[in-house]
Amino acid sequence: MAKVAAAARDEFNIKSEPYKQQIEKSLRKEKEILSTISADKASDAYRRIRLAEEMIYIATIYLTINSLSEELLAVKNTDALNESRKTLYKAVIYFEEIVTNIIDAPYSEYEEAVSYIETVSIEKRFFIVRKLGLAIRMLIDAYGENTKWKWAFVELNGRFAVVAKNMLEIKEASRIFFDPSSPDYDVTYHYIKLVRNLIAQSADQYHQRYEFSTHRLDDMQKALLYIAAQRRFCIIFDEKDEAEELKKKGRVLKEKMEIDRKKGIAQ
Repeated sequence: MAKVAAAARDEFNIKSEPYKQQIEKSLRKEKEILSTISADKASDAYRRIRLAEEMIYIATIYLTINSLSEELLAVKNTDALNESRKTLYKAVIYFEEIVTNIIDAPYSEYEEAVSYIETVSIEKRFFIVRKLGLAIRMLIDAYGENTKWKWAFVELNGRFAVVAKNMLEIKEASRIFFDPSSPDYDVTYHYIKLVRNLIAQSADQYHQRYEFSTHRLDDMQKALLYIAAQRRFCIIFDEKDEAEELKKKGRVLKEKMEIDRKKGIAQ
């Protein structure tokens, strides 16, 4: 058995080496791009998109290494999974540096930041968002249901939802949403639908993390912010009943948070 295990380990090392080399190559590319970052916010925005995409790519390579480990050694490669998780956080941070991490605010508060990527088509933005979302989903699936990172992924999903939302030029997107004749109608419709789903999921996940794990006030406050972001979409699309329901939901959660705080349940 020892010889079999050693042989499997040797095979894993041999097969994973090209992937490790590719990671090193991509990390060198990251350093090269970072060295060109300047005070020009417009050109830097495009560089940060490249950096984020490079991080997504690296994260998927780490996931491939984990798959190799499971196939050849019958165990998860926790080092590869942890590096993938850290790298996806870096991707999100690069996007936050472009379009901010504002969860709920009038578009005017971050419109200037979004303007720096105005030449990136909505189709390209939607592709990047889906690519990042897929990588995060693959990572969560690779860790499995019983991972200690279960509640930590609430933050990763939440921050992803915010950058996905903030990369959207909501003024133009809401106009196209009501114009089926626009060549960008289909991608805009599906992009908006995805973002709204992500924001709603994050509201629920932060609420669940508060109720079943942390009882931290900041988790409930985050849930309320995501609910407010949901409601803002309802107002934009003239969904009065939905907006009123979300307003009631937010009020109920806020009241519960205050009761929990007074009882010493929440801190």
